Amino acid sequence: MKPLPGFLASECGTSETDTKNLSEPEARFHVLPVPLESSVSYGAGTAQGPAAILAASQQLEVWDGFSCPLEEGIHTLPAVDCSGRVEEVLPRIEEAVHRVLGAGRLPVLLGGEHTVTLGALRALAAHLQEPLGLVQIDAHADLRESYEGSIYSHACVMRRALDDLDIHIFQFGVRALSLAEVELRQKEPRISFLDAARFAYQGWPDQLLPPDFPEKVYITFDVDGLDPSIIRSTGTPVPGGPGWYDCLQLVERAISGRRVLGFDVVELAPQAADHASSFAAAQLVYSLMGLVQRNEPQRKI
Repeated sequence: MKPLPGFLASECGTSETDTKNLSEPEARFHVLPVPLESSVSYGAGTAQGPAAILAASQQLEVWDGFSCPLEEGIHTLPAVDCSGRVEEVLPRIEEAVHRVLGAGRLPVLLGGEHTVTLGALRALAAHLQEPLGLVQIDAHADLRESYEGSIYSHACVMRRALDDLDIHIFQFGVRALSLAEVELRQKEPRISFLDAARFAYQGWPDQLLPPDFPEKVYITFDVDGLDPSIIRSTGTPVPGGPGWYDCLQLVERAISGRRVLGFDVVELAPQAADHASSFAAAQLVYSLMGLVQRNEPQRKI
Protein backbone atom coordinates (compact mmCIF):
# COMPACT_ATOMS: atom_id res chain seq x y z
CA MET A 1 0.00 0.00 0.00
CA LYS A 2 1.33 3.43 -0.97
CA PRO A 3 2.11 5.51 2.16
CA LEU A 4 -0.14 8.49 2.80
CA PRO A 5 1.39 11.93 2.25
CA GLY A 6 1.67 14.22 5.24
CA PHE A 7 -0.93 16.96 5.48
CA LEU A 8 0.30 19.86 3.31
CA ALA A 9 3.65 18.11 2.91
CA SER A 10 3.94 19.69 -0.54
CA GLU A 11 4.87 22.97 1.18
CA CYS A 12 7.55 21.51 3.44
CA GLY A 13 10.88 23.21 2.85
CA THR A 14 9.65 25.68 0.23
CA SER A 15 11.15 29.13 0.00
CA GLU A 16 7.85 30.80 0.94
CA THR A 17 7.70 29.71 4.55
CA ASP A 18 9.89 28.15 7.21
CA THR A 19 8.36 24.70 7.60
CA LYS A 20 11.34 22.75 8.88
CA ASN A 21 9.33 21.33 11.75
CA LEU A 22 6.56 19.95 9.52
CA SER A 23 7.49 16.33 10.23
CA GLU A 24 8.87 16.76 13.74
CA PRO A 25 7.10 15.87 17.01
CA GLU A 26 7.40 19.50 18.13
CA ALA A 27 4.79 20.56 15.59
CA ARG A 28 1.65 22.02 17.18
CA PHE A 29 -0.86 20.12 15.05
CA HIS A 30 -0.64 16.33 15.00
CA VAL A 31 -2.84 14.93 12.24
CA LEU A 32 -4.24 11.46 12.90
CA PRO A 33 -5.95 9.64 9.99
CA VAL A 34 -8.72 7.35 11.26
CA PRO A 35 -10.29 5.47 8.29
CA LEU A 36 -13.17 3.95 10.24
CA GLU A 37 -16.24 2.72 8.38
CA SER A 38 -18.33 0.31 10.41
CA SER A 39 -21.85 1.74 10.71
CA VAL A 40 -22.54 4.01 7.76
CA SER A 41 -26.27 3.92 7.12
CA TYR A 42 -26.65 5.39 3.61
CA GLY A 43 -23.79 6.40 1.31
CA ALA A 44 -20.54 4.51 1.93
CA GLY A 45 -16.91 5.49 1.52
CA THR A 46 -15.78 7.11 4.77
CA ALA A 47 -12.84 4.70 5.02
CA GLN A 48 -11.30 6.59 2.09
CA GLY A 49 -11.93 10.01 3.67
CA PRO A 50 -8.56 10.52 5.42
CA ALA A 51 -6.53 9.57 2.35
CA ALA A 52 -8.60 11.88 0.15
CA ILE A 53 -8.11 14.80 2.56
CA LEU A 54 -4.36 14.22 2.77
CA ALA A 55 -4.05 13.97 -1.01
CA ALA A 56 -6.11 17.13 -1.56
CA SER A 57 -4.11 19.02 1.07
CA GLN A 58 -1.09 18.95 -1.27
CA GLN A 59 -2.92 21.55 -3.38
CA LEU A 60 -3.63 24.00 -0.55
CA GLU A 61 -2.01 27.40 -0.21
CA VAL A 62 -0.27 28.09 3.09
CA TRP A 63 -2.03 31.45 3.64
CA ASP A 64 -5.57 30.69 4.80
CA GLY A 65 -6.81 34.23 4.25
CA PHE A 66 -5.82 35.48 7.69
CA SER A 67 -2.67 33.66 8.82
CA CYS A 68 -0.33 30.75 8.10
CA PRO A 69 -1.10 27.82 10.41
CA LEU A 70 1.70 25.80 8.81
CA GLU A 71 4.22 28.05 10.56
CA GLU A 72 3.36 26.30 13.83
CA GLY A 73 4.08 22.89 12.34
CA ILE A 74 1.90 20.04 11.10
CA HIS A 75 2.98 16.48 11.83
CA THR A 76 1.02 13.63 10.23
CA LEU A 77 0.97 10.35 12.17
CA PRO A 78 0.41 6.85 10.78
CA ALA A 79 -3.24 5.91 10.30
CA VAL A 80 -5.02 4.15 13.14
CA ASP A 81 -5.69 0.48 12.48
CA CYS A 82 -9.47 0.33 11.98
CA SER A 83 -9.78 -3.37 11.30
CA GLY A 84 -12.09 -5.47 13.47
CA ARG A 85 -15.14 -4.54 15.51
CA VAL A 86 -15.69 -0.92 16.47
CA GLU A 87 -15.34 -1.88 20.15
CA GLU A 88 -11.78 -2.95 19.30
CA VAL A 89 -11.00 0.16 17.23
CA LEU A 90 -12.09 2.77 19.77
CA PRO A 91 -9.31 1.92 22.29
CA ARG A 92 -6.75 2.28 19.47
CA ILE A 93 -8.06 5.75 18.66
CA GLU A 94 -8.06 6.64 22.36
CA GLU A 95 -4.47 5.50 22.78
CA ALA A 96 -3.27 7.40 19.71
CA VAL A 97 -4.93 10.61 20.91
CA HIS A 98 -3.62 10.03 24.43
CA ARG A 99 -0.05 9.96 23.08
CA VAL A 100 -0.58 13.28 21.29
CA LEU A 101 -2.03 14.88 24.40
CA GLY A 102 0.78 13.48 26.51
CA ALA A 103 3.26 15.27 24.25
CA GLY A 104 1.40 18.52 24.79
CA ARG A 105 0.24 18.74 21.17
CA LEU A 106 -3.11 19.28 19.54
CA PRO A 107 -4.75 16.23 17.90
CA VAL A 108 -6.46 16.68 14.53
CA LEU A 109 -8.44 13.58 13.57
CA LEU A 110 -9.43 12.87 9.97
CA GLY A 111 -12.41 10.54 9.66
CA GLY A 112 -13.77 8.14 8.93
CA GLU A 113 -17.27 7.94 10.26
CA HIS A 114 -18.34 10.10 13.19
CA THR A 115 -17.78 7.34 15.74
CA VAL A 116 -14.06 8.24 15.67
CA THR A 117 -14.91 11.26 17.83
CA LEU A 118 -15.74 9.02 20.77
CA GLY A 119 -12.18 7.68 20.90
CA ALA A 120 -10.81 11.23 21.03
CA LEU A 121 -13.29 12.28 23.72
CA ARG A 122 -12.41 9.29 25.88
CA ALA A 123 -8.74 10.26 25.73
CA LEU A 124 -9.51 13.88 26.58
CA ALA A 125 -11.79 12.95 29.47
CA ALA A 126 -9.06 10.77 30.96
CA HIS A 127 -6.38 13.39 30.32
CA LEU A 128 -8.27 16.36 31.76
CA GLN A 129 -10.39 15.02 34.61
CA GLU A 130 -12.34 18.29 34.45
CA PRO A 131 -15.34 19.55 32.42
CA LEU A 132 -15.05 19.42 28.64
CA GLY A 133 -17.27 21.18 26.13
CA LEU A 134 -18.01 19.77 22.69
CA VAL A 135 -18.76 22.08 19.77
CA GLN A 136 -20.50 20.04 17.06
CA ILE A 137 -21.22 21.16 13.48
CA ASP A 138 -23.53 18.58 11.93
CA ALA A 139 -26.71 18.03 9.94
CA HIS A 140 -27.73 15.37 12.48
CA ALA A 141 -27.97 15.40 16.26
CA ASP A 142 -26.35 11.93 16.61
CA LEU A 143 -28.14 11.50 19.94
CA ARG A 144 -29.80 8.13 19.41
CA GLU A 145 -29.41 5.61 22.21
CA SER A 146 -28.71 2.94 19.59
CA TYR A 147 -29.06 2.62 15.84
CA GLU A 148 -29.34 -0.52 13.75
CA GLY A 149 -28.47 -2.57 16.81
CA SER A 150 -25.34 -0.69 17.89
CA ILE A 151 -24.75 1.90 20.60
CA TYR A 152 -21.51 2.79 18.77
CA SER A 153 -23.17 3.76 15.51
CA HIS A 154 -22.19 7.11 14.03
CA ALA A 155 -25.79 8.12 14.83
CA CYS A 156 -25.11 7.64 18.57
CA VAL A 157 -21.76 9.32 19.12
CA MET A 158 -23.15 12.42 20.86
CA ARG A 159 -25.31 10.25 23.10
CA ARG A 160 -22.19 8.37 24.16
CA ALA A 161 -20.44 11.67 24.89
CA LEU A 162 -23.40 12.78 26.98
CA ASP A 163 -24.22 9.58 28.86
CA ASP A 164 -20.80 7.95 29.15
CA LEU A 165 -18.55 11.00 29.57
CA ASP A 166 -20.86 13.72 30.93
CA ILE A 167 -19.77 16.18 28.24
CA HIS A 168 -21.64 19.43 27.55
CA ILE A 169 -22.58 19.75 23.88
CA PHE A 170 -23.35 22.70 21.63
CA GLN A 171 -24.80 21.74 18.22
CA PHE A 172 -24.85 23.96 15.13
CA GLY A 173 -26.55 23.34 11.78
CA VAL A 174 -28.70 20.36 12.78
CA ARG A 175 -31.70 19.81 10.50
CA ALA A 176 -32.44 16.08 10.63
CA LEU A 177 -33.65 14.53 13.90
CA SER A 178 -35.69 11.66 15.25
CA LEU A 179 -38.57 12.46 17.59
CA ALA A 180 -36.66 10.92 20.48
CA GLU A 181 -33.76 13.25 19.80
CA VAL A 182 -36.09 16.26 19.72
CA GLU A 183 -37.49 15.29 23.10
CA LEU A 184 -34.04 14.69 24.60
CA ARG A 185 -32.77 18.09 23.49
CA GLN A 186 -35.81 19.79 25.00
CA LYS A 187 -35.21 18.35 28.47
CA GLU A 188 -31.42 17.86 28.67
CA PRO A 189 -29.64 20.92 30.11
CA ARG A 190 -26.23 19.73 28.92
CA ILE A 191 -27.28 20.14 25.28
CA SER A 192 -27.63 23.55 23.64
CA PHE A 193 -28.06 24.22 19.95
CA LEU A 194 -28.56 26.63 17.08
CA ASP A 195 -30.28 24.63 14.35
CA ALA A 196 -29.99 25.38 10.65
CA ALA A 197 -33.56 26.66 10.17
CA ARG A 198 -33.44 28.97 13.18
CA PHE A 199 -30.09 30.33 12.06
CA ALA A 200 -31.38 30.90 8.51
CA TYR A 201 -34.40 32.85 9.74
CA GLN A 202 -33.02 34.61 12.83
CA GLY A 203 -29.23 34.76 12.51
CA TRP A 204 -26.88 34.82 15.47
CA PRO A 205 -28.35 35.00 18.98
CA ASP A 206 -27.08 37.58 21.46
CA GLN A 207 -25.49 34.80 23.52
CA LEU A 208 -24.23 31.78 21.61
CA LEU A 209 -23.11 29.40 24.37
CA PRO A 210 -24.60 28.96 27.84
CA PRO A 211 -22.80 30.85 30.63
CA ASP A 212 -21.67 27.59 32.23
CA PHE A 213 -20.26 26.04 29.04
CA PRO A 214 -16.78 24.62 29.83
CA GLU A 215 -13.67 26.66 29.11
CA LYS A 216 -11.85 23.77 27.44
CA VAL A 217 -13.42 22.53 24.22
CA TYR A 218 -13.13 19.98 21.44
CA ILE A 219 -14.55 20.67 17.97
CA THR A 220 -16.16 17.95 15.89
CA PHE A 221 -17.06 18.90 12.33
CA ASP A 222 -19.18 16.47 10.32
CA VAL A 223 -18.88 17.69 6.73
CA ASP A 224 -22.61 17.11 6.19
CA GLY A 225 -23.13 20.03 8.57
CA LEU A 226 -22.31 22.28 5.64
CA ASP A 227 -24.86 22.71 2.89
CA PRO A 228 -24.37 20.00 0.22
CA SER A 229 -23.58 22.70 -2.33
CA ILE A 230 -20.19 22.94 -0.57
CA ILE A 231 -19.43 19.29 0.23
CA ARG A 232 -21.62 16.80 -1.58
CA SER A 233 -19.53 13.67 -1.05
CA THR A 234 -20.87 12.53 2.30
CA GLY A 235 -23.13 9.72 3.41
CA THR A 236 -26.30 11.75 3.96
CA PRO A 237 -26.16 15.20 2.33
CA VAL A 238 -29.07 17.09 3.88
CA PRO A 239 -30.22 20.28 2.09
CA GLY A 240 -30.61 23.59 3.89
CA GLY A 241 -27.32 23.72 5.75
CA PRO A 242 -25.29 26.77 6.76
CA GLY A 243 -22.61 28.10 4.44
CA TRP A 244 -18.83 27.96 4.58
CA TYR A 245 -18.23 31.27 6.33
CA ASP A 246 -21.24 30.73 8.61
CA CYS A 247 -19.62 27.59 10.00
CA LEU A 248 -16.19 29.16 10.35
CA GLN A 249 -17.69 32.16 12.11
CA LEU A 250 -19.57 29.81 14.42
CA VAL A 251 -16.31 28.14 15.42
CA GLU A 252 -14.60 31.49 15.87
CA ARG A 253 -17.40 32.75 18.13
CA ALA A 254 -17.61 29.51 20.11
CA ILE A 255 -13.90 29.23 20.89
CA SER A 256 -13.29 32.89 21.67
CA GLY A 257 -11.92 33.05 25.21
CA ARG A 258 -11.69 29.26 25.39
CA ARG A 259 -8.97 26.66 24.89
CA VAL A 260 -9.29 24.24 22.00
CA LEU A 261 -7.77 20.89 22.90
CA GLY A 262 -8.35 19.18 19.57
CA PHE A 263 -10.71 18.76 16.66
CA ASP A 264 -11.83 16.38 13.96
CA VAL A 265 -13.30 16.53 10.46
CA VAL A 266 -15.37 13.44 9.68
CA GLU A 267 -17.81 11.76 7.28
CA LEU A 268 -16.19 12.66 3.97
CA ALA A 269 -17.05 9.85 1.53
CA PRO A 270 -14.94 10.81 -1.49
CA GLN A 271 -16.08 10.19 -5.05
CA ALA A 272 -13.76 10.04 -8.05
CA ALA A 273 -15.85 12.54 -10.01
CA ASP A 274 -16.03 15.04 -7.13
CA HIS A 275 -12.56 16.16 -6.16
CA ALA A 276 -14.08 19.52 -5.12
CA SER A 277 -15.55 17.93 -1.98
CA SER A 278 -12.20 16.42 -0.98
CA PHE A 279 -10.43 19.72 -1.55
CA ALA A 280 -13.07 21.57 0.49
CA ALA A 281 -12.61 19.08 3.35
CA ALA A 282 -8.83 19.61 3.28
CA GLN A 283 -9.32 23.38 3.23
CA LEU A 284 -11.72 23.02 6.16
CA VAL A 285 -9.09 21.19 8.22
CA TYR A 286 -6.55 23.91 7.48
CA SER A 287 -9.03 26.71 8.17
CA LEU A 288 -9.83 25.20 11.56
CA MET A 289 -6.10 25.09 12.30
CA GLY A 290 -6.01 28.78 11.47
CA LEU A 291 -8.88 29.56 13.82
CA VAL A 292 -7.12 27.70 16.62
CA GLN A 293 -3.84 29.46 15.87
CA ARG A 294 -5.38 32.93 15.96
CA ASN A 295 -7.52 32.22 19.01
CA GLU A 296 -4.60 31.27 21.23
CA PRO A 297 -0.82 31.37 20.99
CA GLN A 298 0.84 27.98 20.91
CA ARG A 299 1.32 26.31 24.28
CA LYS A 300 1.30 22.85 25.73
CA ILE A 301 -1.99 21.33 26.84
